[in-house]
Amino acid sequence: MTINAHIRGDGVAARCCAHLLHRVSCERTSRTRIPVIMLSDAAQRLIRDIFQQDHLFRDLPHIRKRIVAWGPDATPVELDHSAVIVSEEALLSSLGIEGDVSGDADWTICAAPPLPAATKEHRFGTRMAMPIRVKLKAIGDACWIESVEDGWLFLNSGWLIAVGGRPEELLGKSRVVQEQIDSFDSGAVYFPASPRMVTPLGGDGWICCGTAAMAFDPLCGDGTAHAVREAILASAVIRAVARGEEPGPLLAHYEARLTAGFERHLAHCLQFYSSGGSGPWWRAQAESVEEGLEWCRRRMQDHGRFRYRLNGLELEAIG
Repeated sequence: MTINAHIRGDGVAARCCAHLLHRVSCERTSRTRIPVIMLSDAAQRLIRDIFQQDHLFRDLPHIRKRIVAWGPDATPVELDHSAVIVSEEALLSSLGIEGDVSGDADWTICAAPPLPAATKEHRFGTRMAMPIRVKLKAIGDACWIESVEDGWLFLNSGWLIAVGGRPEELLGKSRVVQEQIDSFDSGAVYFPASPRMVTPLGGDGWICCGTAAMAFDPLCGDGTAHAVREAILASAVIRAVARGEEPGPLLAHYEARLTAGFERHLAHCLQFYSSGGSGPWWRAQAESVEEGLEWCRRRMQDHGRFRYRLNGLELEAIG
């Protein structure tokens, strides 16, 4: 079974597909990298298993507790946590990228724009995030999350992410996060922080994967781990077609699985945006998430029951 694939993109999902499919050509992109990613223990294990690199993440800064002040006048709560902090650039460098196959491709894996003309993006919300470098008053192993009047803040040992407004504006309303910061740089780069998904996710000889397929809100949901899981499933779909399976039902299963994951993420988001504040900004965010949930529910009704399941890295029909 020989599969030639062309991968558009060089992020986590693209590199995972390249690793799993072997015979690929890769089209690199020049997008701005995310300066800070938090990887849970589960995400670390998943990436180690797929790339078969047990040494990954051992020397990275470790977060062992999370301090949360969520809701109007909320008392900060300290929770156990276990994650590492890494820049996207460093993460991708550790994973490498494989593939230098020439010739016609059987499949195009769209892990970065441009996407096929048949696709349509569905975005639920318009909020933006701005990351800035910070220096803390004391170095430790904690991260902080705080909701303010019209946004929220996430702080770790090297970076602050502000969502809903400029960092200096939101810090002026902070009771917890601002007390940890000694100094900070001025911000310059925004990136979208609202969940989005494209449809359809696949067609004749192409499939969308990673952030080209969907993006999660950074507040909740491990987007990096989900990108890896998408790549595992997309690669399994391509191999199943190469074995002689009909592509239509496989692509429908792929879209159903990703829609279900997107719905779970939105349900998690709604808990936070419904409780973070009571003002107009928070109500608008909760409403946009509810719109996304309703969209997912309608699509899942159309999909019906799941038709396949993963057995290791391969898809097999159910029943």
